[in-house]
Amino acid sequence: MFLAANFLTAVGRVLEIVLTLYMYIIIARAIVSWVNADPYNPIVNFLYRVTEPVLYQVRKRLPPLGGVDLSPLVVLLVIYFLQKFVVDSILQLSARMMLNM
Repeated sequence: MFLAANFLTAVGRVLEIVLTLYMYIIIARAIVSWVNADPYNPIVNFLYRVTEPVLYQVRKRLPPLGGVDLSPLVVLLVIYFLQKFVVDSILQLSARMMLNM
C-alpha cells in the first residue's frame, strides 16, 4: 500500500511542478506580447509554440472584448484551480493512504 501512496505523492508533486512551469510560461508569453518582441527569436518562438494551442482554444470560446485578450488570465485561473483542486486532492489521498497503514 505504501507504494501506491508514494506513487500518488510523486504524481501530485510532478503535476504541481508542470502546472507551475506552464503558469510561468503563460506569464512570459503575456509579457512578450506587450513589448512586441521579435517573432524569430528562439525564446519568443518557443513561448508562442508552447502556449498558442491552449490560448487559441480559450480565445475561440471567449466573446470579443474590443481587442483585449483575456485568454492568458483564463488559463492562469484554470491552472490555479487544477493546482488547488486536483493536485491537493491527490496529495491528501496519498497522505490518507499513508495514515491507514
